[in-house]
Amino acid sequence: MPNLSYHRPSSITEAVRMAHDDPEAKLLAGGQSIIPSLKLGLLAPSAFIDLGGLADLRGVRLDGRSLRIGAMTSHAEVANSAHVRQHLPALAHLASGIGDRQVRNRGTVGGSLANSDPAADYPAAVLGLGAELRTDRRAIPADSFFHGLFATELGSDEIVTAVEFPLPERAAYVKFPQPASRFALVGVFVSLTGKSVRVAVTGAGPCVFRVPEMEQALARRFAPQSLNGITVPAGSLNADLHGSAEYRAHLIPVLTRRAVEQALA
Repeated sequence: MPNLSYHRPSSITEAVRMAHDDPEAKLLAGGQSIIPSLKLGLLAPSAFIDLGGLADLRGVRLDGRSLRIGAMTSHAEVANSAHVRQHLPALAHLASGIGDRQVRNRGTVGGSLANSDPAADYPAAVLGLGAELRTDRRAIPADSFFHGLFATELGSDEIVTAVEFPLPERAAYVKFPQPASRFALVGVFVSLTGKSVRVAVTGAGPCVFRVPEMEQALARRFAPQSLNGITVPAGSLNADLHGSAEYRAHLIPVLTRRAVEQALA
């Protein structure tokens, strides 16, 4: 493992300055993805900038018709939050199924989203709810945030500070997990707000994506039967030792139907 420096800033402003001054440094927001990558030699940062001491980046707050969740809030805190469990139970369910207990207690919302792993769970919730990501300098709609494999709208020295999740009328998340890692081989988040439906898929492509044909069908009638006959092309989907692109394409409508059933239950 290479030699590197470790910094623990006392404010968001200080953290941004450190990141700006050292482009080769990596922000540390839980370390559940960075540390394994470092061990495998996939990363060689000059320094870690640990955001763990920034209390302003933690916590869950009900704000009108939305939930504001700090970027350094752990998966376990989201899963156990009374606000989340009452007002957005689909998100609590999603958080409770991430990794194992250690990952849930160390991993964070902001860290997961900034990493944009193609099989991570939170991107499906953010895109499936039309959430807004707040950074130290702007607000980014979920539809503009994810660019591709491990690629996002974030600048190199930009820090996610919180996520604003609008509260839907109905929502559910269903995933087919890889047994060892619990990452989503395919995961589908469905939400209904008024006449608007969003269907977000993770695990199947280079990054999370929406399925407009399913959204339009469910907007006409929010019922599993509305998805009959709708398929997703396999051409651009992921393929690996855990599942072919065709298998993932098959799973998407199956899991979407199950998510709609759960949302209606």
